[in-house]
Amino acid sequence: MVLLTLLLCALALAGAVPVLVLAAQVLASLPPLRPTPVTGRRPSLAILVPAHDEAALIAGTVATLRAGLAPGDRLLVVADNCGDATAAAARAAGAEVVERHDPARRGKGYALDFGYRHLAATGLPETLVVIDADCAVAPADLDRLVRRSAALDGPVQAAYRLDPPPQASSSTLRLATFATLLKQIGRPLGAHRLGWPCNISGTGFAMPARLLGPAEQANGPSLASGHLAEDLKLGLDLALAGHPTRFCPEALVVSVLPVGAAARQSQQTRWEHGHLSLILPYAGALARAALRRGDLRLLAIALDLCVLPLVTLGLVEIALLALGLAGWGLGAGPWPLAIAGTGVAVLGLAFGLAASRWGGGLLRWQDLWALPRLVLGKAGILARFAGRRQTEWVRTERAGEEPSAG
Repeated sequence: MVLLTLLLCALALAGAVPVLVLAAQVLASLPPLRPTPVTGRRPSLAILVPAHDEAALIAGTVATLRAGLAPGDRLLVVADNCGDATAAAARAAGAEVVERHDPARRGKGYALDFGYRHLAATGLPETLVVIDADCAVAPADLDRLVRRSAALDGPVQAAYRLDPPPQASSSTLRLATFATLLKQIGRPLGAHRLGWPCNISGTGFAMPARLLGPAEQANGPSLASGHLAEDLKLGLDLALAGHPTRFCPEALVVSVLPVGAAARQSQQTRWEHGHLSLILPYAGALARAALRRGDLRLLAIALDLCVLPLVTLGLVEIALLALGLAGWGLGAGPWPLAIAGTGVAVLGLAFGLAASRWGGGLLRWQDLWALPRLVLGKAGILARFAGRRQTEWVRTERAGEEPSAG
């Protein structure tokens, strides 16, 4: 029974680590944000917009982004494997456009790499900014983002907010909005205040363009990837190459959550399967690099990577609690149960604090009735990861669209 107790203690302690990291980030995010002025030189920039079948949205996105350009800046839309009029609509709105046709290499990472190579061949500005085709960013926020990247001479992630669709309101949507708000803004803000780097969130990030040049790519970072979480992978590769991403809470990029439950499930599956598949290959590599270089920023990124999405983390903690209880019933010591129980309690406290800070004006008490549906959905996502994980990138359906056949 001693071996069983030690094994269960090790599992419970391993589960407690991401809970403590999350709790630290939540606590640090609680004080109100007091924006600090972003000063310094504004570099020349190129905005890279990957777009797959975005004809309905791309003109509005281009118009918003053009408002923030200065003379010499570039706005490049990559119409990637499109079957609609995305390219024509983007050109008509005033963007530079390149078209990519390669059905065998699907995914946002390949589109970004194609666009980067075009920019490099035709005059690459100092800073590269990536904005998704369904996002909006104000000129002032774009200016803050690129100035911060130039000042730090490294990658910088903006605050990425996903709002609920204006034509839909439900407990499930409000909970999903809260979860993404905590993940994309609350936790990075807390990490920023603790002096930790953050991960790239997929859209609204800027970096010196030279970091993706041939010499740098030989050391790891590359845009060309078909990975489900190509954004997260890029940030991890940049960190291992010595360029961890910093958070810029003063810059805001806004998008909208999918309306339909099936579209949200598809998006969550892609995000979570991509995240889970990166933990094992990168957490250890980051920890070893942190010890070898004496760079605790890499250890912070490794720990952040191990923090699963809120409901998924809750499921894991409850499973560890059940294991501790079963072990105690079989004669093991009480320590595994005590550690797992403490983890569940700390996670519950962190959830309550996060809900008060980031769910204020959004969540209602009756929304808790939707939690069982969310838990079942997350359990299904985890089960599919264990049995039939998603490996191919699939575009998320936008508001008002009919589900596509492809």
